[in-house]
Amino acid sequence: MPTAIALLRGINVGSTRSLPMERLRALCEQVGMHDPRTYIQSGSVIFEAAKRDLSAVAERLEAAIEADRGFRPSVVVRTRDELAAAIDGSPFAARAKTDAAKLLVMFLKSKPAAGAQQALDGVKRGTEQMRLVGRELFIDFPDGIGKAKVSLAAVEKAIGVPATGRNWNTVLSLLAMADEG
Repeated sequence: MPTAIALLRGINVGSTRSLPMERLRALCEQVGMHDPRTYIQSGSVIFEAAKRDLSAVAERLEAAIEADRGFRPSVVVRTRDELAAAIDGSPFAARAKTDAAKLLVMFLKSKPAAGAQQALDGVKRGTEQMRLVGRELFIDFPDGIGKAKVSLAAVEKAIGVPATGRNWNTVLSLLAMADEG
């Protein structure tokens, strides 16, 4: 069974979207994810996938959370190898080595439309740099994420597909957990 990572968008960011990790793991098991392991309260789940159709797994988990909790988060799934390829393909590898806290990876639910990078180039921002590589958008925040001028809502509108972000340290931790098996 391949190892995969489910990345949930917007959970535990307010009282109306609360989802304890113990409950998340139980819901993952209900939809057929094997050996689900969560990473802190980030809404990230490492699991063994019995099926290759991971988009169907994501949809089942979205529906199960909605039925159980009353809200439907977007769920993005990557295999362990896709996550490793995203790490290897980072256009900001130097930043990742020197100041990983200032690098964010947004995982896109699907392939962006043609012209997405051009649309991103038109998004108002400060010193932030953005590079779209496949189904990942890498954002470098030289002044720190807390001082960012770019609106992530505007970024998501420009790429035209739902996405969820994780900082570089979390991405590396998820790969390490996936490798622990």
